[in-house]
Amino acid sequence: MTQRAEFATLRDRLAVDDLVTAYAVAVDDGDWRAYRDLFTADGRADYTSAGGIAGDADRVAAWLAESLALFGVRQHLIVNRQVRFGELDHDTGDTARVRADYVNPLRLAAVGGGAAPDLVCGGRYDFGALRTVDGWRLSEVVVHEKWRGGGPSQARTP
Repeated sequence: MTQRAEFATLRDRLAVDDLVTAYAVAVDDGDWRAYRDLFTADGRADYTSAGGIAGDADRVAAWLAESLALFGVRQHLIVNRQVRFGELDHDTGDTARVRADYVNPLRLAAVGGGAAPDLVCGGRYDFGALRTVDGWRLSEVVVHEKWRGGGPSQARTP
């Protein structure tokens, strides 16, 4: 591999990593416009393993806005990111898959006082990304919730 190719791969890796971080920030901040803008026009998300829905980015963003309104504090931690390029259908070198683990502590909006989260969940994300004229965008997000704890009801809201 030439230095030029290595630099391009490194640049793409950083851009895809930034995309995953922007996803977490948009969800945590409740910035649903930014969330939608992270996706390709036909991008989809699947939260069914966490008791949610699957659908296009607009539909899922509306569902997240309603579901996460219960929580005044959200802090996604997305770690152990594995990035692989060129593994999507019809690959032209402009595709990526990211597999990453997450921990997500949530604090109910109506609860004041203590610092402990009311609900914590964790699992793994599978992201599909595509290079577009506007930069890297998400074509797919699939949540694989593995565990959940805390809160009196442990409701199935991510």
